[in-house]
Amino acid sequence: MTRRLEGKRCIVTGGTKGIGRGIVNRFHAEGARCVVTARSEPSEPFPDDGSVIFVAGDTSSADHARNLVARANEAFGGLDILVNNAAIQVEKTIVDTTDDEWDRIFAINVRGVFLTCRAAIPVMEQSGGGSIVNIGSYDGSVADPGLAAYCATKGAVHALSRAIAVDHGNQGIRCNVICPGWIKTDMMDAYLASVDDPQEAEKTLDANQPIGRIGRPEDIANMALYLASDEAAFTTGQLMVCDGGLTAKASQP
Repeated sequence: MTRRLEGKRCIVTGGTKGIGRGIVNRFHAEGARCVVTARSEPSEPFPDDGSVIFVAGDTSSADHARNLVARANEAFGGLDILVNNAAIQVEKTIVDTTDDEWDRIFAINVRGVFLTCRAAIPVMEQSGGGSIVNIGSYDGSVADPGLAAYCATKGAVHALSRAIAVDHGNQGIRCNVICPGWIKTDMMDAYLASVDDPQEAEKTLDANQPIGRIGRPEDIANMALYLASDEAAFTTGQLMVCDGGLTAKASQP
């Protein structure tokens, strides 16, 4: 059976763990060649056959964004898919968030998306078009307590993504957002560590999901695969919520 991303060339930011690593693994299994970036080295090595290239760096750097796109262009001869997954979180209310924390989270979560998209779009156009998949959050539309700056950054990613879809659709470039709910990652573990009773909080999260569990990285990778593939050729400018039904559920009286 033909693999769904056979021959596709992609970049994945924040791709060494969690959702990003799940996406890299799924894309690679479906035939894509990937340039992967993150601040930290992967805990498990990538394949050593040249199909996955790791470039350490900070996605808030314009030079790094240009280098990522150049590496993909040089190694693979173009770029078809960009996944912006790199993000950080601040577990604070707005009153407790410092200036430096605000600036840093916007630098990674929003500026990083802007920089990689800006660098990638001209190369995607030269390659005949492509798909941008930005990882937003259901927190860009609703708010969890104690995540004020994070919620603000994800709302910005949602708006920027819609603008990219509108401005660059006539160049054959699609841009969509996946809005995960609670996914079992290091970021979720950091949030749980910030509350008084992490074990009880995790049980409550499981119970709150209409589907009966919190999400896994592969749940998001499956949706990213669809949006990156030619099957989604008529899908652009959309916020694809993947939250186990959490935001569909009315609060209990």
